[in-house]
Amino acid sequence: MTRIVGVDLPKSKRIEVSLTYIYGIGRSKAIEILDKLKINRNTKTYELNDEQIVLIRQTLINNYQLEGDLKRIESLNIKRLMTISSYKGKRHQLGLPIRGQNTRTNARTKRGTKKTMAGKKKAPRK
Repeated sequence: MTRIVGVDLPKSKRIEVSLTYIYGIGRSKAIEILDKLKINRNTKTYELNDEQIVLIRQTLINNYQLEGDLKRIESLNIKRLMTISSYKGKRHQLGLPIRGQNTRTNARTKRGTKKTMAGKKKAPRK
């Protein structure tokens, strides 16, 4: 199994797809990297030789922010919004959708599961 930037890439998939398993790399960025390194997109991950893997690893480390660094930057940006108490920061604090979505009927993933009745008592067990 090929390991790049702390992520195990799947062996049987094309390298173009398996690079997207790394946080911070999408399909277009994967294609850009492979074109820059002149690696065929259709090669499977297990078909890569050690030199190509080292090239990909060096390119990713030197030119892109990935995985932990990217997650840290993202969380710092959210904390900054919360400390300056902007509208988006307040929505983050309340656990509500940030970008203006409707919350009356939808937004279950952000708000949590629905409770049918607030103070309903359960029947006693016999």
